[in-house]
Amino acid sequence: MENIIQILLISIIQGIAEFIPVSSSAHINLLSNLFNYEKFELAVNVSAHFGSLVAVLFYFNKEIYNFSKNKNLFYKVIIASIPIFIIGYILIELKIISNLRTIEIMGWTTIIFGILLYISDKFKIKLKMKNNFTFRNAIIIGFYQTLALIPGVSRSGIIITGARFLKFNRIDAAKISFLLSIPALGAWSLYGVFDLIKQNDQILTVSSILTAFLSFIFSYITIKYFLIYLKKFNLNLFVIYRLILGIILLSVVYLK
Repeated sequence: MENIIQILLISIIQGIAEFIPVSSSAHINLLSNLFNYEKFELAVNVSAHFGSLVAVLFYFNKEIYNFSKNKNLFYKVIIASIPIFIIGYILIELKIISNLRTIEIMGWTTIIFGILLYISDKFKIKLKMKNNFTFRNAIIIGFYQTLALIPGVSRSGIIITGARFLKFNRIDAAKISFLLSIPALGAWSLYGVFDLIKQNDQILTVSSILTAFLSFIFSYITIKYFLIYLKKFNLNLFVIYRLILGIILLSVVYLK
């Protein structure tokens, strides 16, 4: 029963936090701290990310199937993803990322990058992805995305922040974030599978299949309704949430 609850919680966190401007890593660490969970099994973690990958592929299936019409867009997505692949590989090899996974760092980054999200959302000029997502802008957003390697920053959050600073409208900033999640989630899923193979762990288990399915459901719902939300509202709700979450994380550290 406890295992099912953990699977449900990580699926909800991954499915929601992957696509809105909050940090999934901050939530998972807070969850582990509150309920004394050990690190989630690698297979479950990989499955959760794979579920999110399938969801975003499913949601943007028209754009993906019509690759010939959208190939320039996807070339830009690949180019924007190169910086995080290179810098991420270097940081993993140097074992720097693991040293950054502290609740204190995640607390501060959750707050600091929440404030940056608020500032970026004040830009009024509404550029559109169709006409203004140039190779130059793709490269700039790609370097913004590398900041997501710092736990607590939020990959979707920093991409939306960067796109808003470049004066893209909210909906297209979110769409850029979703499209850039495809290479990121794909790379993370492959990296995790190779790790499982190295450790001689099972890849397909009941737990991993259930996690992938639940993560897919929560991810798809989040993508759909986050875009609907952005048609009517600004990002202040997420900024407030990040500030509260950051304060909770820091209180866990400083009020022990």
